[in-house]
Order: sequence, then C-alpha cells, then structure tokens
Amino acid sequence: MSFEVLNPGMLTLIQDIGRLGYQHIGVTTGGPMDEHAFLWANRLLNNPLSAAQLEITFGRLSLLAHSDTSIAITGADLGARINNQGVQPWQTYEIKQGDRIDFSMPVSGLRAYLAVSGGLRPPLKLGSCATVSREKLGGLDGQGSKLQTGDRIPLGTPQKTPRASVPYSEIPDYRKPLRLGVIPGYQYPHFPRSERTRFFSGEYEVSQNIDRMGYRLAGAAIQCDLDGIISEGIAYGAIQIPADGQPIVLMKDRQTIGGYPKIGSLSALGAGQLAQRGPGASVSFYPVDVADAEARRMIFNRRLRDGAPGIGK
Repeated sequence: MSFEVLNPGMLTLIQDIGRLGYQHIGVTTGGPMDEHAFLWANRLLNNPLSAAQLEITFGRLSLLAHSDTSIAITGADLGARINNQGVQPWQTYEIKQGDRIDFSMPVSGLRAYLAVSGGLRPPLKLGSCATVSREKLGGLDGQGSKLQTGDRIPLGTPQKTPRASVPYSEIPDYRKPLRLGVIPGYQYPHFPRSERTRFFSGEYEVSQNIDRMGYRLAGAAIQCDLDGIISEGIAYGAIQIPADGQPIVLMKDRQTIGGYPKIGSLSALGAGQLAQRGPGASVSFYPVDVADAEARRMIFNRRLRDGAPGIGK
C-alpha cells in the first residue's frame, strides 16, 4: 500500500510528532510546524496522535493512490483537489486505488497536513521519521530528504473510520492579524522597561526570511543590556533578540544552542499559528505567565481528546 509522488511540490516533508530526547547531543526535534493542525488530522482518523503525516508547504504536491484508504486534510487551504474536484481542509475523505490528490497554491495559511488512516510507514532514525534536512535525519530515505518525483510512500493498514470534520470552533482563521502570548524568560529583566513596552505595544511584520529553523520579524528594534550570553539550550518558540534588535522566533528545526538574549517564548500552539503566516503578515505580542499557557494547552488537549468529530459539528 502506497502513495506515489507525481509532483513533490515546493516543499513536502514526512513528519511525525518529532525526535524527542536528543537535544542534549545536538539533535533538534523536528516535527510538525503547526501542532494544532497535525494533531487534529490524526484525531479525525483515530490514528495515534504521533502518527507520521505529510507536511505540505506552499502546495503543488500531486499524489497517486495505489490502494484504498482514508485521508484527512487540515491546516492551510492549499486548493486541494481529489480527481480534479475541489475539497476543503479540516475533513476526512475516502480514497480509492487510482485516485489522484493535488494541491495548488495557498488560499489561506502556508502549511497543510495530509494524514492517512494507519499513518505513514517510513524508516525511523533515533525513534522518529521527522524530516530535518539540515541534520540529514528522517524522511523517506532516512537521510532528511524532501519528497521527490517517483517516491513511493508506504502506508499503514487503514482502519474503518466514519466521515468526520473538525468542529468549526477549532478551525483557525489564518487571514486574521495574529496576537500571541509570550512567556517571559529569565533574561527578561535585562530588557529595560521601555524596551519591553515597545515590544508589547508594537506590531511586527513577518519578513521574507522564514523557514523551519526560525521566523525573523521586522518592526521596532528592541535593545537588551546584555551584549550576548554564553550559548545555552533553546526552547521551541523562544524569541531571540540579536544585535540589530529584530526578533527571531525559533521553530521546529532550530539549532539546539544559541547565544542571543531571549525576551521570552511562545507556546507550542502559538508558534504553530505563526508558522501559518507568510511574509507581510502582522504579528503582535502580549505577556502571559506559564500557568495561563499550560491552561490553554490543557483545554486544547481536552477538546482534542473528548471532541466527537462529525459532519456539521
């Protein structure tokens, strides 16, 4: 059972939940840029939440099904079609042998997720198939390669699943200006009060310099009274402030250590929403504490666990 890649698109990667437990030896986590969309795709199909999927960035992917299965598409609207019939994200679809699945260009958002009943079955490296090209880990070849024309993606055994869709209340609007909570870090006191006010009262624009390692933002420059720090571990979502004062949000393929001061960190869900914004999008920030971020994650986890996805809900 497999999907054949007819066109790999601009950037299509195999991702599971990530390569956890190896940052101490310099191996980053990888995994889905948008956990919200990734987890809902597996939930719709009753897959294990960590099951491997395709992360499709900017679109142009074309697949040919060589077996019957069910799929779920979540995340960005990349103009998906099945046998040239338009389909919407945040739903499941039945796929028959010989069906063709195509994605065009972004309508809203940047990254779509395609999950398959039973998950994808690529080889594992360090317990994960998450693709991190910079580290040459994961993916279909185990060497961190993005998908290529002619690749055959092995699929797990499909389970019988009812037609389902994500509850409307759980579907983000990627066109809206983004306002994200920042958990202050221990270097926060080294940013003068006036600089913190500037950071939290201003608006930033997503620059052209974005990838799976980090998002560089453009706006009011923020200054810190530290010239630099001894290199230390970097959390997902950490907001570094380099010498030019323009914030850089570290994402899933970030380096594991760094030496820039950090004003704080986004939550995983917040960083995932940023990952759906492209150059020119507006982003602003407000301070939150750890308890608030944890509560929001617990609410999300509960909805994911207890929600009964169904058409029209």
